[in-house]
Amino acid sequence: MRGEMTDSGVPPLPGTSYGDGGPVPTRRVNWSTAFAVCLGAAILNFGGEVFLPLAIATLVTFALSPLVSVLRRRGMPHILAVLVAVTIAFSSVGVVLAVMATQVSQVVESLPGYQSNIIAKLNSWTPEDGSSNVIGRVVEMMSRINSEITGALSAMPPAEGQGAGAPVTVAVVQDQNLWRMLQDVLFPIISPIVTAGLIIVVVIFMLMEREELRDRFIRLTGANDLHRTTEMLEDAGARVASYLLIQILVNVIYAVPIGVGLWIIGVPNPELWALLTLILRFVPYIGPIIAATLPLFLAFAASPDWSMVLWTAALFAGVELVTSNIVEPRLYGSHTGLSPLAVIISAIVWTWIWGPMGLILSTPMTVCLVVLGRYLPHFEVFDILFGDEPVLAAHARLYQRLLSGDTVESVTRAEEALEDVFLADYYQTVGIPALLLAQIDYDRGVLTQGQQDGIARSATRFVEALEPTAAEERTEADAPPVGAEVAVVRVVVAGGRSTLDDVAARMLGQALSAEGAAVTALPRAELTAMTALTAEGPPPDCLVLSFLDPNPSRASLLIVRRIKRAVPGLRVGAVLWEQTGQSRAPSRTVAIARRELDAIGADFVAGTMEEAMALTFAEGAAKPLPEARKRPPRKAVRRPAVSVAV
Repeated sequence: MRGEMTDSGVPPLPGTSYGDGGPVPTRRVNWSTAFAVCLGAAILNFGGEVFLPLAIATLVTFALSPLVSVLRRRGMPHILAVLVAVTIAFSSVGVVLAVMATQVSQVVESLPGYQSNIIAKLNSWTPEDGSSNVIGRVVEMMSRINSEITGALSAMPPAEGQGAGAPVTVAVVQDQNLWRMLQDVLFPIISPIVTAGLIIVVVIFMLMEREELRDRFIRLTGANDLHRTTEMLEDAGARVASYLLIQILVNVIYAVPIGVGLWIIGVPNPELWALLTLILRFVPYIGPIIAATLPLFLAFAASPDWSMVLWTAALFAGVELVTSNIVEPRLYGSHTGLSPLAVIISAIVWTWIWGPMGLILSTPMTVCLVVLGRYLPHFEVFDILFGDEPVLAAHARLYQRLLSGDTVESVTRAEEALEDVFLADYYQTVGIPALLLAQIDYDRGVLTQGQQDGIARSATRFVEALEPTAAEERTEADAPPVGAEVAVVRVVVAGGRSTLDDVAARMLGQALSAEGAAVTALPRAELTAMTALTAEGPPPDCLVLSFLDPNPSRASLLIVRRIKRAVPGLRVGAVLWEQTGQSRAPSRTVAIARRELDAIGADFVAGTMEEAMALTFAEGAAKPLPEARKRPPRKAVRRPAVSVAV
């Protein structure tokens, strides 16, 4: 890749390198990368008993690091700050689990008392005349299927050696193996406790040796680029810690109204459902639905009528709407960096790897992978697949949409961008660079003439759709003083050679009209005839030709001389489009074209939208045409005399 720009001034596309022949796509994902990703997922799956506690401990360390830093800034010793933070965190988790266990036991004990309400509601679904509704028909169908299966099984002949109705010998065997008993009874109880203890120990040591672990990670991944690696670690820690802490805060804000509302409605054990809601909201998207299902079922069982069910559903729907549309947008000052689709896909993948705990950890784990992908080239595939930032630059995205003929989406994105920038700035940073990409592809033979004309038609519709924005900018312009006469600048814009040049000229003309100029856009075909310039009416003050090709042919440039001869006194300029912010000097071909235009007699030559607009509005007389080269006199040739007979 040569420098930071292409010869036409367009920044290279992500995943594209520019050689002498034009942009050459480079492969971001190859077979080795895909194999490494699949191998890593398989290792995490089969080694879940080892990697899952480490992942939980790492995320808890990220979440507790800000608390440890606050305690240390208040003068607390490092070891004591770590122990206090860990004690507060895991004590809170223990209290929550204890309360939930107590509430669950109460719910189990009270379930038999709700049997009468459930039977009454089921009976209410059956009409009094004995006919069945939809639910009753489903129940009857299941009963008939059960009867058919039972009858078929009873009609089967008895097995060989066993007569009909023969008694079956049942032997009760008691396994006295102590190891088997420990595996079936004791280990399932001890295993979660041991895992929790290991997580606590690992968290304590990670917090105590946080700086040492950071140094080791830097040495392992990027000791030659300390700035980039340090920035990566800080970004990952900040994103994960921010996500976890803000998610906890949002879940608390969500769970408290749920608990209070269920208590007011009268749903039994509101504390249990509030705590369960707080935990399940860590699960993306489906967590709130699962959290609402259990209280709705209990309200259905505990209430003799439907009022409790309806109030419970309304409570969850109202709190979810307020939290999703008001609370979360205000609290999430910095987003996690994941696209909505990536959240769903990551939830599926991590659930396959680690089960239910993987579903809870899916978002923070994917955030870590995306951050790694933004700083380490080997992990870039995760940033491309799961990140929420656009992987194509705005002008490249516009070019792709124009190439596919998708004008609707192009206009939608442009209108979103024009809420923050002016039309001229948008065309300079997005519109013109998109046309420059099309010109590059056409010059290197990738685009056919038909495709170029198709892009030009789509781009023309795109520019026409943005005309209301130009009208709004005209009305928002500063009004002249009362009584002051403002001379309207009449400008003609035209393409220099191709249909893409015509579109670039229309973009310039629309930007000029937004500043108050009276603009007429002409295609190159009409400009060649000169009829539009010599027609009756007020003559134009300036004519601007647009060239996307950095090296236009001399035949294309000579039209400047023809126009100045046809309309004496008309200022004629040209724009050789370049990218704004280009740090290096114009390329050799652009410099040659500039000198050629100046020699032909162009009044000005611009390279950017801002420069073209400034020179168009500039006052001044037109430059006289340069004197024609003196050619040697042509030798007269006389035809021989022919005698005519009379």
